[in-house]
Amino acid sequence: MERLQFRLLGFPEFRLNGRRVEVALRKAAALLIYLAEADGPVAREVAATLLWPETDEDVARARLRRTLYKIRIAFGTEVIAAGGTSLSLHPALSVEVDSRVFEHACDVGPLDEAADIHKGDYLAGFSLPDCLEFEEWVFFRREALRSRLVQALERLVEAKIADGEPRSAVVHATRLAALDPLSESAHRHLIRAHLAAGDRAAAERQAETCVRLLRDELGIAPDSATLALLREPTRDTGSDVPRTRYVDVDGVHIAYQIVGSGPMDIVLVPGFISHVERVWEDRSCRSWITTVSRLGRLILFDRRGMGLSDRVGARPTVEATAQDILAVMNAAGSRRALLIGASEGGPGCIRFAVNHPDRLIGLVLWGSLAKGSRAPDYPFALTVAQYDLWKQRLLAGWGGPAEIQTFAPSLAADRQAQSWWAGLLRAASSPGAVAGLLEALRDTDVRHLLAKVSARTMVLHRSGDRAVRVEAGRFLAAKIPDARFIEVAGDDHWFWVGDQQPLLDSISAFARGS
Repeated sequence: MERLQFRLLGFPEFRLNGRRVEVALRKAAALLIYLAEADGPVAREVAATLLWPETDEDVARARLRRTLYKIRIAFGTEVIAAGGTSLSLHPALSVEVDSRVFEHACDVGPLDEAADIHKGDYLAGFSLPDCLEFEEWVFFRREALRSRLVQALERLVEAKIADGEPRSAVVHATRLAALDPLSESAHRHLIRAHLAAGDRAAAERQAETCVRLLRDELGIAPDSATLALLREPTRDTGSDVPRTRYVDVDGVHIAYQIVGSGPMDIVLVPGFISHVERVWEDRSCRSWITTVSRLGRLILFDRRGMGLSDRVGARPTVEATAQDILAVMNAAGSRRALLIGASEGGPGCIRFAVNHPDRLIGLVLWGSLAKGSRAPDYPFALTVAQYDLWKQRLLAGWGGPAEIQTFAPSLAADRQAQSWWAGLLRAASSPGAVAGLLEALRDTDVRHLLAKVSARTMVLHRSGDRAVRVEAGRFLAAKIPDARFIEVAGDDHWFWVGDQQPLLDSISAFARGS
């Protein structure tokens, strides 16, 4: 069987049976790349529109035929199976695509191999300026792979330090910092790696670099926890953040942490974005987590496809979130827990409450909703068209503090908060990956489940919440039997921003049963 190889991490290269094949025509290369990444046959009209978007349909089809001919000439054999209506790589070929090999190594290991495979950005130096749809597809794919690389490097640094291989940790952390020089988290990883290797001078130089970059580029100071690493170099430099653990759920690894050791268990289900390690880098978020952990043993986790949990190809569902909650509780040895569903995490908690009422002490829904888009009997959400426009705006701003003015208007001008939120977004997901999650949220509807919730329920919502209107919280409380509704003053959607005390007091009283 002939072997066709694609090198797409870096400037694209093509090999047939080990022989490099020059594909001079960029649109021919783009067609090969698109087919290699596709999960199945691609319709001819899709390929023609992708590569010749401004051209008449008949002309585009003719150009596609000429491009297929040039590909056959370049390789000296048929590498594309061209049917009457669709195209695909020839089934008789053995195809290897380095981007796919990289993702597989991220999923099943070894992570060292994954880091070695990703030698450059996806299709670096390759572009089709007149094909905006193709350029957008490449952008999303590139960001998804960079996100996977960041995740793999972060896990490698932690693993190498834990395994007594600090020099290897330094190598991976150095690469991590180079990927995102304005990420304080990356600098912190490198400082910790240097300290673990016994090189305090290098750790101090890295801290100085971090301070300078954040000051000069963002106009902010580093978090006190970053500099604290240097004040106590002899202790475990990772002790400020609980150890991240993993539980396997049907082949998907879910990242979770356990904080505190109180008299009861509290499980926090995050909104659409999360990263169990990056949340500790924001002072307010860290303070909230620490305070709640004094009420009980707090269990944090990243839903599948998000943060440090495995990426998944399928769109997330409320059933999958409920399955993740159960798996994390079982892994943590939690028999019953107070379940807190924040924002988009709420629908999955509602599904869990219906499926496993015996596992709950109670249910708290914060800034949450029952349906992701407007309906005649649910008028206080965005229409599908409005939601899709908001999604496009969010994705267009990815890499920066996208939509912080919606989620936390009180922090919209705070450079420190902007830097943290931008870094969290980049580390937690990518534009292409989160697009599917947002579409799933748009289509979420758990209204039919609300009357079936038997657990004690409290609904908390800020009166001026700009992300999820307060009427959505009132709807939940009205439809869930005997639910208690508490409206809190403020405009921020994030629970750790603004006046935290009313929320903490309400959760504390609810946990005590009062």
